[in-house]
Amino acid sequence: MVSQVLSLPFACGAVLLYTIYLILGYIRFNSKYRFPNHVSGRLPLLGNMLQIPKHPAEQRLHFADLAKKYGEMFTLKLGSKHWVFLNSHRVVGELLDKRGALYVSRQDLPMAGEVASGGKRLVFLPYGEAWKWQRKVIHEILGPAQKSVYGPFQDVESRALIHGYLTQPDTWHLSNAQYSSSVIMSMTFGRRTTLHDETTSRIIAVNDELTKSFEPGSNLIDAFPSLAQIPFGKHLQPWRWWGDGLYEKALKNFSTEFDNLVERQKSGKVPKCFASEFLRLGRDKDVSREGMVFLFGSLIEAGSDTTRVSLNQLAAAAALFPDWVARARESLDKVCGSNAERLPNADDAPNLPYIKAAAKETVRWNPSFGEIAHSLTQDDEFEGYRFPAGTTFSWNHWGIHNDPNEYAEPERFWPDRFLNEDIDKPIKGHLGFGIGRRVCPGWHVASNSLFLGIARIVYCFDFQTVPGKPIPVGKPFSIGLDKPYEVKVVVRSPAHAELIRRECASATQ
Repeated sequence: MVSQVLSLPFACGAVLLYTIYLILGYIRFNSKYRFPNHVSGRLPLLGNMLQIPKHPAEQRLHFADLAKKYGEMFTLKLGSKHWVFLNSHRVVGELLDKRGALYVSRQDLPMAGEVASGGKRLVFLPYGEAWKWQRKVIHEILGPAQKSVYGPFQDVESRALIHGYLTQPDTWHLSNAQYSSSVIMSMTFGRRTTLHDETTSRIIAVNDELTKSFEPGSNLIDAFPSLAQIPFGKHLQPWRWWGDGLYEKALKNFSTEFDNLVERQKSGKVPKCFASEFLRLGRDKDVSREGMVFLFGSLIEAGSDTTRVSLNQLAAAAALFPDWVARARESLDKVCGSNAERLPNADDAPNLPYIKAAAKETVRWNPSFGEIAHSLTQDDEFEGYRFPAGTTFSWNHWGIHNDPNEYAEPERFWPDRFLNEDIDKPIKGHLGFGIGRRVCPGWHVASNSLFLGIARIVYCFDFQTVPGKPIPVGKPFSIGLDKPYEVKVVVRSPAHAELIRRECASATQ
């Protein structure tokens, strides 16, 4: 009884001391660091988490509204993490590009990066040797100097793309999806694919699920990363069940594709591709089997979405803004003939600057994707603010691309805005491929796929709005495989239809 009485003051004292410790730590932190424009309405522990809309498209609009209210930078407190949003090209360039060496790491994403990826997906890797090695290998095998390897894949798949537009115009969005998926599957594993392919459809399904897990405020352990470090009872931790299952599905899908490649190699039926070159160069000795197949699979995941979604946006832009299509046609007709003499090809790029500008505008206009945030590797100061290492920085993709202070008439699809000295620099002038040292390592592949797809589509087809079914611009389009909106696709002329049948039918076999 006496010991119980004595223990009560001791327990109260311990709680009091710990509370004082937390308060002093809070005071020290706030005296040392200063963040820009804290968004109001923070709650204890949760911060601003409950203010974040659940739907990704609504999140983009919400962050854009916050930028209008708070200016070039604002700070959200999401659980234990500080998120600084950058809302202009100026501050994005100053921090994530010019100081890229400090902002090169990736935000701490325990769910997507560790649980669902096993610490193996390139896009989620923090700055370190594993990240540098993967980037180096990708550049070595799929860099700009290797265009002769992946160019033929893009040529044949873009022929299949426009053949799909001709024969199945109502499912133009699925032709875009097959083009994107088959190009990257051919480049990675040396085989073509379709949306009906079992492994491909499973990879797409897992990627769709994964995308939901790294939105700001989307799950508990990203807001409180210490939960992911609990060393015991992992099978009893509910936040792991979904992520562990997703990891196993991805590993099975990627391993199936790799095993398929090994079998085809035995019969000499594998063209030169990323995986075959990886093995030929002996790179498989530098990494575990799981790490290797996740590297291959990460290429498939990253490459299957960007081109597809951008071409979906192109269809809306062509239907809503026919003036730019007329100008693009004029340049294409000068190069390829006004009566469907031949298809545009990759070698025509120097003579088609307007198509290159249209490709950049397709990435800028009405962007559907969010961004994967960066993380600061050491303390830094900027314009009176002081940030601690580990701070998360995210650029406001939708907000910047729709800011009239950044782009004149941002709601208008207007390729002319990119007809400048950076016309031959596909990643300049927009944020669609990322920024700084975290820029997409396959941006040159994606930009070439976009150029060829846009050139051939615009040369051969007209797009029209459908009465009574307006295209929902002013908010991000859906990035799923469902049709994002209704447009009518019409082949430009009988001569263009014949050109497609003559030049492209074999690409569908």
